Amino acid sequence: MSRVGRLPIAIPAGVTVTVTPDNVVTVKGAKGELVKAMHKDINIAVEDNQVVVTRPSDDKQHRALHGLTRALINNMVIGVSAGYQKTLELIGVGYRAQLQGKKLVMNLGYSHPVEIEATEGVTFEVPAATKVVVKGIDKEKVGAVAADIRSWREPEPYKGKGIKYENEVIRRKEGKTGKK
Repeated sequence: MSRVGRLPIAIPAGVTVTVTPDNVVTVKGAKGELVKAMHKDINIAVEDNQVVVTRPSDDKQHRALHGLTRALINNMVIGVSAGYQKTLELIGVGYRAQLQGKKLVMNLGYSHPVEIEATEGVTFEVPAATKVVVKGIDKEKVGAVAADIRSWREPEPYKGKGIKYENEVIRRKEGKTGKK
């Protein structure tokens, strides 16, 4: 039995979970609403303030979908109640970020500023000139937008310049030594 899939999902106060017969899960909470269609073979039931995910057989595909479905629903519940955020740090001389309306504008050493539009359900915050916080209720969207921002200047191993996640550790390399 899947160790992740068999765990029931506790529904916090203020969050409602509804499941249609064709396995479309709707989660409503204080921060918003998320809707996701799950695989039709997996059984999803809402029982006394818990969501229980079960699988019909021990078929390889059902085993794989069991834990996935449970994790997706859990992420939706956490998203509408607490929300998700990823913090990025800009490291490098002259690397700066600022907010212009809902648009994130960054100076990353290119001949032009990099402008990133906030997609639906994702917001940006710039608490400092070298810090960017990506917030939203959909974990997938928050991660995708943060990865897109990071891809503009990935951290390099010699000086550590670039855009890195807040808790990311960059493996550093020693530079070349002079000829003796």
